Amino acid sequence: MSNIKQTLSDIWGYTSFRNGQEDIINHLLQEKSLLAVMPTGAGKSLCFQLPALLYKNQTVVISPLVSLMDDQVNSLKDIGVKAERVHSDMPEVERIKIWEGFKKGAIKILYISPESLMRQTILTELKSLDISMFVVDEAHCISKWGSDFRKDYEQLKALKTYFPNAIISAFTATADDETRENNKKKLTDGNGKIFLNGFNRPNLSLAVQQKYDWKEQLLDFLDGREKQAGIVYCLSRKDTEVCAAYLSTKGFKALPYHAGMEKKNKATVQDRFMTDDNIIICATIAFGMGIDKANVRFVAHISLPGSIENFYQEIGRAGRDGHESDTLLIFGLKDLFQRRKWIYESNAPEDFKVKESKRLDSLITYCDSATCRRQTLLSYFRESSKPCGKCDNCINPPQMIEGTEYAQMVMSAIYRTGQSFGSNHIIDILRGVSSSKVIHRGHDRIKTFGVGESVKKEFWTTFIRQLVSSDYLRINIKKYGAIEITSSGEKVLQGKEEYFYRKILNNIPLQQKKIKKILVKDVMLEEDKDLLTSLKSNRLILAKEKRVPAYIIFPDTTLHEMVVLKPKTLNDFSKLNGVGPQKLENYGESFINVIKNHTLKIRS
Repeated sequence: MSNIKQTLSDIWGYTSFRNGQEDIINHLLQEKSLLAVMPTGAGKSLCFQLPALLYKNQTVVISPLVSLMDDQVNSLKDIGVKAERVHSDMPEVERIKIWEGFKKGAIKILYISPESLMRQTILTELKSLDISMFVVDEAHCISKWGSDFRKDYEQLKALKTYFPNAIISAFTATADDETRENNKKKLTDGNGKIFLNGFNRPNLSLAVQQKYDWKEQLLDFLDGREKQAGIVYCLSRKDTEVCAAYLSTKGFKALPYHAGMEKKNKATVQDRFMTDDNIIICATIAFGMGIDKANVRFVAHISLPGSIENFYQEIGRAGRDGHESDTLLIFGLKDLFQRRKWIYESNAPEDFKVKESKRLDSLITYCDSATCRRQTLLSYFRESSKPCGKCDNCINPPQMIEGTEYAQMVMSAIYRTGQSFGSNHIIDILRGVSSSKVIHRGHDRIKTFGVGESVKKEFWTTFIRQLVSSDYLRINIKKYGAIEITSSGEKVLQGKEEYFYRKILNNIPLQQKKIKKILVKDVMLEEDKDLLTSLKSNRLILAKEKRVPAYIIFPDTTLHEMVVLKPKTLNDFSKLNGVGPQKLENYGESFINVIKNHTLKIRS
């Protein structure tokens, strides 16, 4: 085999691998199957793209999203790699042309959706080509989607039968123990090696807030971020539009994004986000995989994600350039109810619903953790960490308060009303609110009516949510969100066990230590900041000409290196990290001219 470091330098323009990449590449070059779990921003794509160039025959990459295929193929083409993709958004004439080119050997790497791949006609034609490797990208979708609505992901387990001599590799940014073993069994008959490259993203700060006014809370979080790119994840399509409209009135460049938008509009929004540095996308989970923008400085959730894996994937969109970035999760009891309701009402098998419920429970545990958030998050993936020192719990350790009496008030009201009502009704009883529903049911005459009237509604809302998240109470979806007492709760109600809760601060944002972000641009001289702006403008022009995201031309880290080193010749430019022969030929003169013009301007 050719020297992999030489290939890395010649094609990608890098002199060294990131942590874990070389071991995975060497394993694949030994023609052995694997499952690799690597954190977002770790460079997993290169781990299969580089071996694909060194194999005698071709490689097929199975990818779940059109945007993901387009970006990766555009990136490969830009460095001179013969890569293509086929998907349903392309004209049939173009798909046929690409497919014919692949069969003739003119294309080295082909990206395809699982739905297209698993058609019998495609499988038959591929068998005659002696494919070297099949790559399943975003492999966690096999467990997530294969059991629910994208059945062809489940069918990928047949690849080993159809192509016994081909290498099967699978890559994902997140997968718990069960998902890893499940994918290993399905894709490699249990023979593939699992590579775990760590889940820790130390450049991400973590914070959680109880929802009281998400608009006010989000605005506080975004203070001073008008010139930064970020993502705000919302629960519904309507929420994305409301959120974007609200932020726009506050001076931010905010755009909605959801699955219900027309393809043309979605493409426009995504293109603006990828090319501009200060766009905030207010999105549902439809905006996720395939979004590979290096300088996303923050990710906020104004409602609860579906699982801890989803949460990890979504916050992983921030800080891919390695610079400090922030995350915030804002959630309330209604979010939790809605998530449980969606799991219960889905068409998935019962065992899948149970697993998803447990994953949601793990996220709730993270939200209500009183210890370091990073430790709690990583422990889910069986990884340990020292206290990070920069999450909200590390900066402001939560105060735990003995609240057995309050818990007994809540549980008594629930018990005396037959465990058949939601939290709002229980709170009305505790506060002595004579609503029509309370009077009609006769609940104004029970012993617990008004026992908590001196306590604000906001407190009770948060307190009940903590009881649910710590498994002293549960939400019964079958009974339309009725709150029930668990076995642990019964011990508290009977006085056999004490209950402690996190101190509740209503209508007060979490007092977080403001962590100074020391980015390259922050320590630049003014003249160098001007040069960086000029380089970014040039990059944007080139990106629009080629109709690709700006980062495909060069990431911010390479532009920063240009500012520091100010290369004057093509030879100097070739020494920049991330500049291979193809990029040198395509862009070298253009950026050198920008640097030269800037230097002349300064001297004059």
